[in-house]
Amino acid sequence: MSIVKIQRKGQMTLPSGVRAAVGLADGDLVDVKVAGRKIVITPALVIDRTQFPTAEDEYTPEQRRILNASLAQAEKGPYYGPFKNGAEVAAFLKKWQRRSKSAKAKKTR
Repeated sequence: MSIVKIQRKGQMTLPSGVRAAVGLADGDLVDVKVAGRKIVITPALVIDRTQFPTAEDEYTPEQRRILNASLAQAEKGPYYGPFKNGAEVAAFLKKWQRRSKSAKAKKTR
């Protein structure tokens, strides 16, 4: 247990042993909450998204063009529904499956 003094403007210094025990370093963020009459200070996990590659970095321009074309086609449809309930969805899927099987059978003949 450590006792620290609240300074002007509400500032306080966490003892180095406490910081080391929870892995806090200069510049780290902490989450401060009130629990009853207690103040709970917890190290905050913050992810700097600028350190991760974006999708733009992962694809070649040709791959990006193909992907964008596929997404544009998907946005055009075809769309099915809206369905009022699960029974309508099930009926549609059964009918769609029968059509798919008959189309495949015609292609193999």
